[in-house]
Amino acid sequence: MDGAKITTATDSTKVVGLVIGALLVALAVVMLVPVLAEIVARTDDWKAFLSSAVVTGFVGGALMLANQTEERDLTHRATFLVTSLGWLSVGAFSALPFAFSEVDMNYTDAFFEAMSGVTTTGSTVIIGLDRMSPGILLWRSLLQWIGGIGIIVTAVAILPFLRVGGMQLFRTESTDKTEKVLPRPGQVAVAIGEVYLLLTLLCALAYIVGGMTPFDALNHAMTTVATAGFSTHDASFGYFENPFIHWSGTIFMISGALPLALYVQTLRGSGETLWTDPQVKGFIKMLAGVSIVMALWLAARGDYGFFEALTLTAFNVTSVVTTAGFASTDYTLWGPFGIMAFFILMFLGGCTGSTSGGMKMFRMQILGILFRTQVRQTLYPHVAQAMRYGERTVSREIVFSVALFVFVYFASMLFVALALAAFGLDFVTALSAAVTSIANVGPGLGPTVGPAGNFSSLPDGPKLIMAFAMLLGRLELLTVLVMFSKDYWER
Repeated sequence: MDGAKITTATDSTKVVGLVIGALLVALAVVMLVPVLAEIVARTDDWKAFLSSAVVTGFVGGALMLANQTEERDLTHRATFLVTSLGWLSVGAFSALPFAFSEVDMNYTDAFFEAMSGVTTTGSTVIIGLDRMSPGILLWRSLLQWIGGIGIIVTAVAILPFLRVGGMQLFRTESTDKTEKVLPRPGQVAVAIGEVYLLLTLLCALAYIVGGMTPFDALNHAMTTVATAGFSTHDASFGYFENPFIHWSGTIFMISGALPLALYVQTLRGSGETLWTDPQVKGFIKMLAGVSIVMALWLAARGDYGFFEALTLTAFNVTSVVTTAGFASTDYTLWGPFGIMAFFILMFLGGCTGSTSGGMKMFRMQILGILFRTQVRQTLYPHVAQAMRYGERTVSREIVFSVALFVFVYFASMLFVALALAAFGLDFVTALSAAVTSIANVGPGLGPTVGPAGNFSSLPDGPKLIMAFAMLLGRLELLTVLVMFSKDYWER
């Protein structure tokens, strides 16, 4: 019996190594795209990308050769390991082009930039983007675009299976219902990828129509649909003065923050659609309400006309809530009300099954349902109260998972903020940097990490802490934290 357990554990370890090796080989292939961009632009950084691709491909190929096995199924525990190590490995090797290039970054900065990219956070340590080589700019955008589709697949295929943070509520929706439309899981991934690519192309076209250069349009389209936030300019969207570009960005940030599996079901006319999903309806109503209220407040102050104020608030509110991390203006100059509003918005996030980070809309809705049910139970103690989320029944297990996630979510932010403060960061910088890292928002608050700031001035320690926090938040906390428990490693 023990022999069988050891064999199973060994096979699972080999599968983990095989999967990570395959990811690194695929990453090495993607590194060749910036090589072509650098060669066309006749800059020298093509050597950095080519050498990085060789190193990454060699390590990935070696892992695949060393872990050949007929076993292809991952155990429940091994899935936690392959998810966390997979994202960590991609981030670690994605840093190589930054470290080898003429940008002159140490590995800590390179790792921070790469992890910010693959987790679609959008925080950056690079200054002088307007003068950066096209390969580096394209690599940053590609990392975020890959990270966006990666988290969608993780949210649809892995997190519901791992029952993390109430995601089991979507297990039937993301597997059973979807597989009735598309029988094989591979087809589900392909269909979601096609929608993701189509949204990106439409976004790029809209940006070109608005006056962006094709290169800027491609880069911003990848990071907009991925709700990621990297730009080709230090001023982010503030560089572009055309309101059409800002409204296009707003629309496509929203499109990336909606569940992509629902696009497939909507187009095929099967199951729940974008128009009927309670999470989508709640998300859109919340965005519209907050944007209009803040626009009215700005207009009442006399700073802007209403339409200009609505353009600013719609873009920046959507950017923060969807965790895209773009900025069209320094909203910390809007006064205490604006600063507090944006601080609260940093916690929220988009819909589950999207590229967006944060706490997610469905969890807030579950907590709202719990509150309403508890009030009714208090008023009518002898009447059984059933909890419903749309057409689905909300079990006590799901409520417990959501409540636990929210507790860990805020506890992790406080712990990270405390760790950052230990390095001498002031209260606003430490707290907002912790929130923006775990929520994968991008900019925080204050002059250092705010929308007009940059993370380059931070010491190496806080950068590494924030990089880990980005990974922690991107993988829904418990996926990573469970591996720090003694029970996980017991046979």
